[in-house]
Amino acid sequence: MSARRAAAALFLALVFAPGARAGDAPAALGAADRAAIRAVIEAQLAAFARDDAEAAFAFAAPAIQAKFGDAETFLAMVRAAYRPVWRPAETRFRALETSGARPVQEVFIVGPDGAAWIALYPMVRGPGGAWRIAGCVLAPWSGARAEAPAPRPGLS
Repeated sequence: MSARRAAAALFLALVFAPGARAGDAPAALGAADRAAIRAVIEAQLAAFARDDAEAAFAFAAPAIQAKFGDAETFLAMVRAAYRPVWRPAETRFRALETSGARPVQEVFIVGPDGAAWIALYPMVRGPGGAWRIAGCVLAPWSGARAEAPAPRPGLS
């Protein structure tokens, strides 16, 4: 199975996963929600860069927090299994998908080893309505770097 097909299959599994709420559909999202989703992901990436386990864990959805139990266990998992997310050399935000039951933000990431990835971030509303990260699926980037969006000032 190609990397693109694997990423597509994972994306569909995320979008149609149980527990998604109709109110979380990206088509219903305004500019403020789109900006908030991006801000949450950027803030978690910044927390990873500082090795601030508590801050990074705070941006995770309640189901993710329940799965890992505490911030240090969560950060240890990210260090071991998500090195490109833990220490990205570069990030570029791409589409916030507009189909399916929940928003999924696509982020182009270059890992510390120079390998390029696409990270898919399914998002859910947490307690109080704030956006939280419900997971991250990494797939190798199979396109040319030129196909990735240009970096924006202020992004790593």
